[in-house]
Amino acid sequence: MIGRLSGVLLEKNPPQLLIDCNGVGYEVGVPMSTFYNLPGLGEKVALLTHLAIREDAHVLYGFGTAEERNVFKQLIKISGVGARTALSILSGMSVQDLAQAITMQEAGRLTKVPGIGKKTAERLLLELKGKLGADLGPVGSHHASDVSGDILNALIALGYSDKEAMLALKQLPPDASVSDGIKLALKALSKL
Repeated sequence: MIGRLSGVLLEKNPPQLLIDCNGVGYEVGVPMSTFYNLPGLGEKVALLTHLAIREDAHVLYGFGTAEERNVFKQLIKISGVGARTALSILSGMSVQDLAQAITMQEAGRLTKVPGIGKKTAERLLLELKGKLGADLGPVGSHHASDVSGDILNALIALGYSDKEAMLALKQLPPDASVSDGIKLALKALSKL
């Protein structure tokens, strides 16, 4: 089908674009992460695309990176997650943030995205585990995941960003308890 579009950007009406490809105008829906990185009107643009064929329409979705498109395809395979919801997820969080939320099994981070309720977030975590999020290790991974998740939630509750909290979490010894982990993470964050 249509895997890539290259042409001149004619219109930007979030989340819709109109791209002129040699005289043919294509309407393309894009996540906000792609939208913010677009060139100005009248300039050349190239997007990777996914064509969704429904009973009532053929809809084209565009992405700035291959990983965004791959995650979009993974998301729309999940029961109850359509293309609009997948775009909303990719607009609300980066691919890396989504992968971290899945790795840490944090439904709370997913429910911050508009249109994602608790049940949908839990379904996403279940369906995407092992496909998108990294495993935390084969032995004791469930315990490590719980401890890491508790430390991460504590740091976020203290006002640190997801990125800062994940950075501090990576510097912790793997056998740290929750209380020791929080103390060590706070020390590491104070040095940044």
